[in-house]
Amino acid sequence: MIKKAIISVSDKTGIVDFAKRLEKLGIGIISTGGTEKTLKQQGVLVTNISEVTGFPECLDGRVKTLHPKIHAGILAVRDNKEHMKKLEELGIETIDMVVVNLYPFKQTIMKDDVTLKEAMENIDIGGSSMLRAAAKNYKGVVA
Repeated sequence: MIKKAIISVSDKTGIVDFAKRLEKLGIGIISTGGTEKTLKQQGVLVTNISEVTGFPECLDGRVKTLHPKIHAGILAVRDNKEHMKKLEELGIETIDMVVVNLYPFKQTIMKDDVTLKEAMENIDIGGSSMLRAAAKNYKGVVA
């Protein structure tokens, strides 16, 4: 059963309608930066990632989702009593759905006037890490 989703997308096409459907199903939504702003502007109830982690987004947004409260919530094996006990001890909730699309690296580097700095900033770390964590825990997490 999906209780909590994390949404962090660079391409926001269709994300508001998707999030509203999750909300109607009673699924809590955690989100980051621009995605959070987009969802809130459209009336979607969203929990900011910093409220979950207790740590602010930093380094110009490079560090948002790279936190044990996010990755433990994704990686905990739901039928492993020790995993679930540890989450409870640490005050971590499970995250049952990961909604990401990665930064548009290929489109960025194909631009004639792209700078190295711009290319580097379009290498997704957090999104790909969450996606891989969800894949590793595919029995308990939808991605």
